[in-house]
Amino acid sequence: MAFTVLIHLQGSDPIMAEMDALPDPHANYILCTNPRARDGKNLVFIEPGCTRFMFPWHRINFIEAFPSEEDQTRIETFFRE
Repeated sequence: MAFTVLIHLQGSDPIMAEMDALPDPHANYILCTNPRARDGKNLVFIEPGCTRFMFPWHRINFIEAFPSEEDQTRIETFFRE
């Protein structure tokens, strides 16, 4: 199951990407695919045709993981009518 994540890099705008699994905190880098801007546009610093990317942990502030479709069915939301 792939996770959609928002990677917050130091000194740069956040990048959306997919990861096969959540990153191992003991690794030196994270591995992701299909990086893009938040609005879905291509990133200017990535060459066309590249498919997998490695970002070192020391360049990452934090990572947001969005719930998968399966997880969204289990999330209960409460609201007032």
